[in-house]
Amino acid sequence: MGNTVKINLRRVNELQLEATNTLGRRIVMDAPVAHGGTDEGVRPIEVLLMSLAGCASVDVLTILTKQRQIVNDYQVSVEGDRIDAVPAVFEAIRIHFQVRGDVEAYKLAEAVKLSAEKYCSVAAMLTAAGIQLTWTSAVV
Repeated sequence: MGNTVKINLRRVNELQLEATNTLGRRIVMDAPVAHGGTDEGVRPIEVLLMSLAGCASVDVLTILTKQRQIVNDYQVSVEGDRIDAVPAVFEAIRIHFQVRGDVEAYKLAEAVKLSAEKYCSVAAMLTAAGIQLTWTSAVV
């Protein structure tokens, strides 16, 4: 068995939850007011998309640095389409990387492809679950 990842989660109030990792870093999750929450945190399903963007970004930025590409601005947008059923799982996710700087477009595309196909653990889990992932990138 590989490494074990641990978090703790506690209820703050109503449906507001605080998850903490072993280093004490926190994220607050909540439900919308219409579902009994306070709307003061991100939705758990959004955390999943954030995890994909974060995982892929570590890969992409590391690869671009190794390729001696100069990144001045970096943004990622992620959209996920959920089925209209319970549970409302994702059926498709689109992730787009946008970079400004002295970056060659083909090197960015190569870094994104390596993350998608080889390095990003979150992407691998989502793909194994049957979710269609679409990866795009642009140097602007």
